[in-house]
Amino acid sequence: MRRAHFFLLNILFGLLVIQIGCAGTQKPSGGGGGTTPPPPTVTVAVSPTSASVRVGSGQTFTATVTGTSNTAVTWQVNGVSGGNSTVGTISSAGSYTAPAAVPNPNTISVTAVSHASASATGSSAVTLENPTPSIASVSPSTFAAGSFTVTVKGNNFVSGATVLWGGAALATTFVSGTQLSATGTEATAGTYGVSVSNPNPGESASSTINVTVTASSSGGGGGGGGTTPSACSAISTGQGASLNGFLPFTSNNLWNQNIASAAVDTNSSGYMSVIGNAAIHPDFGSGEYDGSSIGIPYVVVNSSQAPVTITFTAYGDESDPGPAPVPANAPIEGYPNPGDGDRHVLVIDNSSCFLYEMDNSQPQTDGSWDADSAAVWDLLGDEQRPLTWTSADAAGLPIFAGLVRYDEVASGEIKHAIRITLQDSKAAFVAPASHWAANSSNSNAAPMGMRLRLKANFNISSYSATNQVILKALQQYGAIMADNGSNMYISGAPDSRWDNDDLHNLGNVTAADFEVVQLGTVYTSSNLPKGASPVISSFTTSASSVVAGTPVTLSWTTTGASYLIVTPQIGATRGTSISVTPTATTTYTLIATNEYGRTTQQVTVNVP
Repeated sequence: MRRAHFFLLNILFGLLVIQIGCAGTQKPSGGGGGTTPPPPTVTVAVSPTSASVRVGSGQTFTATVTGTSNTAVTWQVNGVSGGNSTVGTISSAGSYTAPAAVPNPNTISVTAVSHASASATGSSAVTLENPTPSIASVSPSTFAAGSFTVTVKGNNFVSGATVLWGGAALATTFVSGTQLSATGTEATAGTYGVSVSNPNPGESASSTINVTVTASSSGGGGGGGGTTPSACSAISTGQGASLNGFLPFTSNNLWNQNIASAAVDTNSSGYMSVIGNAAIHPDFGSGEYDGSSIGIPYVVVNSSQAPVTITFTAYGDESDPGPAPVPANAPIEGYPNPGDGDRHVLVIDNSSCFLYEMDNSQPQTDGSWDADSAAVWDLLGDEQRPLTWTSADAAGLPIFAGLVRYDEVASGEIKHAIRITLQDSKAAFVAPASHWAANSSNSNAAPMGMRLRLKANFNISSYSATNQVILKALQQYGAIMADNGSNMYISGAPDSRWDNDDLHNLGNVTAADFEVVQLGTVYTSSNLPKGASPVISSFTTSASSVVAGTPVTLSWTTTGASYLIVTPQIGATRGTSISVTPTATTTYTLIATNEYGRTTQQVTVNVP
């Protein structure tokens, strides 16, 4: 019995061991099969995946790490932790700074390496480009037509940079990262945009600075003539300033043509009969008469004079819109008590070589001006205003061109025709006039622009040296009728140096001592010439939307224009482009004018 019991215990123990062994290899509840899965794989992604960065500039990169809770990375540039000065540096936060110069090759790799797994990396391909140049100055800013050399200063110039002249490349010498020298040739007077272009990789250009090219202007006094300074920068500034030999307009402009040998008009006696035997009266001098200055004043300003708004009160449709560089204290004809006369204001800008003229001029408290009309004249050109248009003068002529000025008399020679008024005029004009203001139906009344000449046999030797200069000019260049007024009044600028008693001796010369030079075509309403107004082929902006204060280049292509105006901000201009700096959304208007009319086109620059 005891053996049987022992045998039974052994069987029970064996079954227990088998059960325990089976339990040790039992599959987990829920099934699924296989072994325990491996841990997740660590990955790194860099954003942006590619970038173009200009030298000296920066780019921020971000790294996205997955597969681990440890998202820290080490940044490398071309395998170098943190980078170096050759390929650029990168901070622990992923802020990359490009090197000061483009390396060779100009492509580098920015890489993020995971701290959790050194084999986990992500990269971005970076292309390094040359910087965008900036231009600060061009010297000289004004020079005569022909060959020239300019020095351009600014920043971010690189070897291979090119100075552009109106968009065309000049022969350029790289001096340093802040200076270039360039040479070229320009035969045509005008305003030209100068900029700098850095080469590839990443070719880019600076903003534009405008320079002025002037043309040679020659006078033909007597039989000799000669070349006079043409750069308006030679003109002094201030009221009644000396032009220092500068002769407004081109040598072939009608104001500047010597007509000493020109034929006498076939109706000279008829025209002179209407004038009668009036004596010459110099309508200028020193001091005051009845509290007003004597003559038509002018003032010369420079680039420091800001352009101001001109509001037209009578002839706006025949006026050249501003802005114009008219000082708030510009002298008005008749100052200090201009009264209700013509109130002419004449301004020369010696930085741009434009002449601005207004009549019935009224200064406003905000620095702007009201005027019946205004005209702008290119002192380097041979401008003809649109036919039938007036100017600040009834004949549509520039007033300044015909003034007798003390500085030129003191030099010993006047090389242009003199402005004169006559009492009667008919509905007709001759070149260079463009407008009539008829007050007579007499066929022998003068057409505007008629030219009188002191007869060659008139003996001037008994007159003072001052008066001989004036009389000689009347023999060689004559007098051009510019407005209705008292007969034989010749115009000049007031100056304290005039000797009024001496000037009055000119009254011994009368209309009987004059003759009318052959007029050429007399234009009336029946024979006005017809022609095409200017064509504006394009008017574009370098950027349609900019941050306030950002320079923008306006560019244009025109044909057939005598002169150009960009409004607002700029005014009269030359060349094919100009730089503006809008502070608010602005619509710019290009105005092209010739003797047959005016054409306009607009472009808008948005400033959000």
